Amino acid sequence: MFDSDAGRTAKDLYMPITITEKEAGKLCEVAITGKLTKDDYQQFVPEIEELIKKFGKVRLLVDMINFHGWSAGGLWEDIKFDVKHFADIERIAFVGEKKWQEQMSHFCRPFTKAQIRYFDHAALDEARAWLAST
Repeated sequence: MFDSDAGRTAKDLYMPITITEKEAGKLCEVAITGKLTKDDYQQFVPEIEELIKKFGKVRLLVDMINFHGWSAGGLWEDIKFDVKHFADIERIAFVGEKKWQEQMSHFCRPFTKAQIRYFDHAALDEARAWLAST
């Protein structure tokens, strides 16, 4: 799940991230695949920070599709993001396909004030409904 960036090529570390803004920026869907690296955070973080600056608290749907965890640099960037935005994210719905991804949603709880729930991919619509509810 976690390993070093050392000795890996750019192709090994490549992980597409798709960010989709919904509900006038209050809801953001982030689809991630592969292994999350430091470079991925350099793409992801400014976009999310812009939404936070513009709209205040946001809600995130993190859709993990064939997700394989983090490189060491990616994990460090994730922790820094969580600490910096401890109170800026209202809800996070993790949508995944593996037991360890569900456990990851529990691991994140001490790093945020956000309400966090895990959903299997089959319940993607339920995750969206939970994020949209008041």
